[in-house]
This record gives sequence, structure tokens and C-alpha cells, in this order.
Amino acid sequence: MKEPLSPPLLPVSPPLLPMAGQAPPERADAARNRQRIMDAARTIVDEQGAKALTMNGVAHASGIGVGTVYRRFGDVSALLMALLDEGEQRFQASFMSGPPPLGPGAEAGERLRAFLHAYASYMLEAEELMLAAENASAAARYQGGPYRIVHTHVQLLIREARPELDAPVLAHLLLGAYQPSLLCLLRSELGVTTQRLEASLDQLLGPIA
Repeated sequence: MKEPLSPPLLPVSPPLLPMAGQAPPERADAARNRQRIMDAARTIVDEQGAKALTMNGVAHASGIGVGTVYRRFGDVSALLMALLDEGEQRFQASFMSGPPPLGPGAEAGERLRAFLHAYASYMLEAEELMLAAENASAAARYQGGPYRIVHTHVQLLIREARPELDAPVLAHLLLGAYQPSLLCLLRSELGVTTQRLEASLDQLLGPIA
């Protein structure tokens, strides 16, 4: 009897990674309602901060029934993640198709280091929204498409740089350094600068890349 074939390794090909925000086509009225909800949510965050965002508040500000808002987004954490999606798309484009070393064209270890630095800057810029999303649902970040995309990207780079390592687990551990509440602690209570964070990430990455 033949031995069963092992599942193939994922190819190291950035175009195979899905972009955030890709969704099935919507009806025109559904798309308009979604945009009104998003615009209202973004206005609340800009004017009052992410902590002020509630489903009832968004429904009132958008003029759309709260039931529709819940059916569309489910909860505040999902709405916060939707607000983050635009930034996620820009960030994904930078490491999937941008210039090296962050984008294709550099060695895997160099790309991984560039990614960790760029991801630190992105997470710190989006700190308030990221922290609010984490507080609304601690698991939301890990279950969402954007995290799965960056995890796949980091996993592929680790596998290319060091094929003998456990890339899926190591990718999760490396990305664990970007937990919003941890970054908030490092910056607000310990005064860690972006440069100091990048230097520490290089030390963490040393044995891998």
C-alpha cells in the first residue's frame, strides 16, 4: 500500500496571500448602509476617541436602525476591526508588493526584519483603535483576516530563511510581541521608543534570521 502523500508546503508567493477587505459583492443599498455606518463610527472615534464607540451611538449617528448595525457588524470589536481595515490594506500592500526589503526582492531574513520594524510602526500608529478592539474582544485580533495574513507572511519568511524551524508556532510567538496592551504598557509606563522597540525586536529575531 502506498504511503499517503504529505500536504504540500505553502509556496513563498506574496500574491497568494489574500488582501484584507476583500468580500463578496454587495447590493447597492447594503453597500450604502455599510458606508454610512463606517462614516459615523469613524467620526465618533475621531471626535470622541475609540472608547466612546458603541453600537447604539453609531446607529443614532448614522440614522440606521441598531438592529441593522448589529446584523452588519455583530459587535463593537468587529466594527473597530472594520475601521482598521483601510490601514491594514495599505500595510499589506507595502509588504506584499512594495519595494524591498519590506516587499519582494530581498532575502527572507532581511524581509522579516524589515517587516517586524514596519509592523511595530503601524501598530503604534493605530494604537488607540487596536487597544479598543482588544478590550472589546481579546480574541478578535487573532480570529480576524488581517492577523491571519500577517501570520502567514511571517511564517513563509521564517520557513524560507530557516526551513528546519517550527515556522507556524514561531510566527505566532513573534507576533505576540505586538499585542496592543503590551505595546501600550511599553510606551506609556516604560517610555519605550520606536527605535528601542526595533532594536529589541532585532535581538529577538537574531537566532531566527
